[in-house]
Amino acid sequence: MPVDRPDALPAARRPHRLSGGLPGLLAPGATTDPYRLRLYRLLRTDHPLGYDPALGAWLLSRYADVALALTDPRFTGYPHDGAPRGRAPVPLGLCRGSLVCGPLTVPWSTAAPAVERTASVLARRIAGRDRADLVADFCRWLPAGAAAAAAGLARPDLGALPRDVRHRHALGGAGDCTGTTALREHALASFLANMLDDPDLLAAATAGEVGGDGSGTLLGRAWAETLRRDPPVQIVLRRTRTEVAVSGGTLPADAPVACLIGAAGRDPARFAAPDRFDPLRSDADPLLIGPAGCPAALLGRLEAEHGLRALLTAMPGIRWADGFRPVAGGLLTRGPRALLVRPS
Repeated sequence: MPVDRPDALPAARRPHRLSGGLPGLLAPGATTDPYRLRLYRLLRTDHPLGYDPALGAWLLSRYADVALALTDPRFTGYPHDGAPRGRAPVPLGLCRGSLVCGPLTVPWSTAAPAVERTASVLARRIAGRDRADLVADFCRWLPAGAAAAAAGLARPDLGALPRDVRHRHALGGAGDCTGTTALREHALASFLANMLDDPDLLAAATAGEVGGDGSGTLLGRAWAETLRRDPPVQIVLRRTRTEVAVSGGTLPADAPVACLIGAAGRDPARFAAPDRFDPLRSDADPLLIGPAGCPAALLGRLEAEHGLRALLTAMPGIRWADGFRPVAGGLLTRGPRALLVRPS
């Protein structure tokens, strides 16, 4: 059932080096695929602490160091965030740490049907085609359409929602966490790519009953594994409040720190076979998912669950288009550029 995708395995190419041998985070090609450049791997093994002048921050790439920066009160937001200091993790994953972010005020009984209804409408539009791009035709519309439906538009005109308007639809009045849909688009696309890559996993995940909030089911595990292996947010910025010792040395006080979430989530010192997509792994870690109860995280999981089910209901024979392989791109935020499928 675990999946190793060819595009996830780093190629032999090596990144450009800065003075002292530190690989540059913004080196040519890194924004396209830091995994293939071996950038993250090289940082973890040879340069667990180094200063990147182009980014203007110290780089942390090992899981233990990143986890420390995300939870230790000696770190604070940069330039600011709404995260509590101490044991609670900072905004991560789909949570952006809005100061006005609060619990999901739209009841689950309202939000879930809105997501399900919107996903079904979008899936049926695609079903009759010979070929479709799920990123352009599904992932970019489901978060905004679901938000509009839950806000009271029983039948939102998705085609009339331009890009800037779609990003302003908030679900349940929870502020910026749900108002910006781009991260949920990336996460949904990565989730669908991982699931469609393995027919056995796809069948197993959709055969079981998914109730409540979806946590603990195979679909819930697959969603969490996607956020670990293919996080939509690759870098979280922090600032030290005092000197802090990490595995590669000592961070100075009042220093910007770039937590490389994409590197930490694939640290072999923390995760077995870290490049492998394995929803059943025994070493799953909720830290990389983000704060529990964040409305954006809850909605993202709803969109993944109901989106996948809607696609399989409308297109039970859906598969990759001939010769297509999903390829992700981006460094600060990341997700597949396209998901070309044959609906039947």
